[in-house]
Amino acid sequence: QMQLVESGGGLVQAGGSLRLSCAASGRTFSNYVMGWFRQAPGKEREFVAAIDSSGGRTLSADSVKGRFSISRDNAKNTVYLQMNSLKPEDTAVYYCAATLAFTALQHRYDYWGQGTQVTVSS
Repeated sequence: QMQLVESGGGLVQAGGSLRLSCAASGRTFSNYVMGWFRQAPGKEREFVAAIDSSGGRTLSADSVKGRFSISRDNAKNTVYLQMNSLKPEDTAVYYCAATLAFTALQHRYDYWGQGTQVTVSS
């Protein structure tokens, strides 16, 4: 099993920034692709970004390109999501997840954190 614990969420004004962190334990972190997903109230969970095991490749949703960036520190078993120019529509619970496949598909992710709330006020 892999345990994932997100942190860094909170309340921020539109145009502001937040950095989410996700600390992993229980498995060899550097073997896994890491992803971020989000679920807004009343909506289905959606893909945000993913990073391969070495950090050399990333994927991101069109809705966050140019504003969010994903990175990882394998020495610290941590993946990050830097969120800039936040908009009210970015309000959601943000989840990190782990998989062995470099993919944006939720069902391919094996391990999930419990999520952290991000609220962007207008």
